[in-house]
Amino acid sequence: MPIRARLTLVYGSLFFAAALVLVMINYIVVSRQLTRRVTIRLPVDDLPPLTGDKQLFFFNKQVEDYHETVLGSLVWWSLLAAVLVGLVGLAVGWYVAKRALDPLQHVTETARRLSTDTLHRRISMTGPHDEIKDLADTFDSMLERLDNAFDGQRRFVANASHELRTPLAINRALLQVSMSDGLIPASLRPVRDELLASNSRQERLIEGLLTLALSERDLSGREPGDLAELARPSLLAHGLTVARQFPAPVAGDGVLLERMIRNLVDNAVTYNDDRGEVTVRTGSGGGHAYVTVENTGREIAPAQAARLFDPFIRLDPDRTGSAGGAGLGLSIVRAIARAHGGTAEARPREGGGLIVTVRLPLLAEPAVV
Repeated sequence: MPIRARLTLVYGSLFFAAALVLVMINYIVVSRQLTRRVTIRLPVDDLPPLTGDKQLFFFNKQVEDYHETVLGSLVWWSLLAAVLVGLVGLAVGWYVAKRALDPLQHVTETARRLSTDTLHRRISMTGPHDEIKDLADTFDSMLERLDNAFDGQRRFVANASHELRTPLAINRALLQVSMSDGLIPASLRPVRDELLASNSRQERLIEGLLTLALSERDLSGREPGDLAELARPSLLAHGLTVARQFPAPVAGDGVLLERMIRNLVDNAVTYNDDRGEVTVRTGSGGGHAYVTVENTGREIAPAQAARLFDPFIRLDPDRTGSAGGAGLGLSIVRAIARAHGGTAEARPREGGGLIVTVRLPLLAEPAVV
């Protein structure tokens, strides 16, 4: 139950309790007053034609009826007043709770709108120095620390992208130029090939780490796109076609989404077996757009399939023998999917292999005016 409703119930219950106590006090006081001995003087003409005990009984009965009428009216009118007062108390409690919780609602709305690109915003609450203002000031202080941390991360990613890629590219160029076939003995050529392969693996590792760091951030800008169209370059690179292609409109970063699909297709092709079957499907349903990549391969347990999304986690050495990858392909897929508000899941394929499905929020079509 929301705190506003709880406060309203507390206020209303207090009003009802106070009103009921007031009803009980009124009833007791009035009842005591009515049971006191009183002298009733009536005109002679109004006396009934009764004498003796009958006349006394008639007067007593008349007084008792009057007492019951007064007490009954008192109870009913008091209960009605208590209900009205209680309803007014509920309304007042609802309004007071709203006024008291408005600053907290402002804090909540600010936190809901925040992302890694809007951490510069502050609540900057004004007013008396109370508990709510202390909470808002503490939240602003936390936002400032987070803003500094994310800003430092952005600078680190930008600097690492340059400082790490450039030396590796220079090393590769030097190896290729200075250790060409005509300049080194044949006995050193295997060493050169191993150095070039190691350099290539390091470049892929660094590129994967940087892509993973970038894809784990919230997206500042989103553009409409279609997973079916974004999958086309990766499929053409491997000579594949989409087995079942339906429109899958989404909103997001086109470069990251294309990289996500490329990683899926590359992973499916790299870890295939002699059957060499790779199936790609796109479509939409249930409010999501999806892309599914299925390949043949070795038998994989369901528990092992989920671990493939963890960075640097591999099932066994066989999955790394010929791949030469960095073990970040599916980790990047999951990070990009989460950054777009989606999910990525893998499950074993019957007969061996893996089925990886990425679901992203479906892009709503604009209303026709």
